[in-house]
Amino acid sequence: MASITPLTISVPDNQLERLSEKLQNTHFPDELDEAGWDLGAPLADIKRLTKYWQEKYDWRKAEAAINQLPNYKTPIDIDRYGTLDIHFVHQKSPVEGAIPLLFCHGWPGSFLEVSKILPLLTSSTTPSFHIIAPSLPNFGFSSPVTKRGFSLPQYAETCHKLMLALGYPHYVTQGGDWGCMITRIMSLLYPTNVRAIHINMVRGHAPAFFSNPLLYLQHKLTPYNAREKSGAARSTWFLTEGSGYRMEQATKPQTLGYSLSDSPVGLLAWIYEKLHDWTDNYSWTDDEILTWVSIYWHSTAGPAASLRIYYEAARTSHDLGRERSERWIPRVKLGLTYFPKELTVVPKTYGRTLGPVVFESEKATGGHFAAWECPGELVKDLRAMFGKGGGAEGVVVGRSGYGVEKGRPKL
Repeated sequence: MASITPLTISVPDNQLERLSEKLQNTHFPDELDEAGWDLGAPLADIKRLTKYWQEKYDWRKAEAAINQLPNYKTPIDIDRYGTLDIHFVHQKSPVEGAIPLLFCHGWPGSFLEVSKILPLLTSSTTPSFHIIAPSLPNFGFSSPVTKRGFSLPQYAETCHKLMLALGYPHYVTQGGDWGCMITRIMSLLYPTNVRAIHINMVRGHAPAFFSNPLLYLQHKLTPYNAREKSGAARSTWFLTEGSGYRMEQATKPQTLGYSLSDSPVGLLAWIYEKLHDWTDNYSWTDDEILTWVSIYWHSTAGPAASLRIYYEAARTSHDLGRERSERWIPRVKLGLTYFPKELTVVPKTYGRTLGPVVFESEKATGGHFAAWECPGELVKDLRAMFGKGGGAEGVVVGRSGYGVEKGRPKL
């Protein structure tokens, strides 16, 4: 049995002092007249946020709120990479027979994204869930990885072994961004353990005649509806105007890492742009923005480490890489939720090429960070998918999400 211990997040005072000095000594770039978001994060916004970060933002208050979550850590042995200390949130439901659900984040998100859905999914409302939300290696408060080649299969192995260490041999998953791809690879590698997955970033391809003849004909004969036309425009925007970061992080992460590790304002601008562009007019507060950025600045591995997943995933074998996560994976039931301001928004026929789809939902609003922007909508979909009459009802034997309520158990 792995050693599982409570974890209290506590950033050293001298680290906060160094941060304050760097913020005070920031040298800002100039800006074109009438500059807009098409050029990147506006100078006025970054100056305002920098001033607030230095003078008013209270990391200790944010840290205390994070420490109200049930944080733990445990060592996980990863093949060829040794032992990594993994931080995770683990909230159990008071409902006997609650469904174990792994929540997997991406970049530039973190474990914190689970905090809004945590009280909803673990309440006595059924179906109820036990929620596990790790900081991925190289992210948040988990260990850095120092060897090359740590990619989607290794992230999948980390998450799977964490679930086993917690006593959940069978479980379900939810993921967006890299969490989508990691959980998809988990369903490929561990199909007898991963009983169903739900994703809110749907990356698929047009159905091919020889592999999906009926779906191919449906796709060819059915005109795009308004959602799909809007989705195509959103996808085009991302590829032509919003994806430059991905190329840099996938080709030269070390070079970019010097700037993000040395300049808190550089890190702020790099992440803030995504929080703005990838959401559906979500009203970010300055405190929310700075807490998201601070988790990267104060992370155990440092901000640069989180970029390497892009580099390694681009060089992983096609059998277990990013491309494989976008093709048919059998056996494991799949739920899909489409948000209109996701980075790419594909037709349903594309999504149905990914696997045995048992749940689909289209939303009128919402973007890339579904658990943060639209927590109620995501919770509603998970309950519909795994509840009575849902396509994934009863997938975890003995853990249907319904049962006699007991006192809230402890880990």
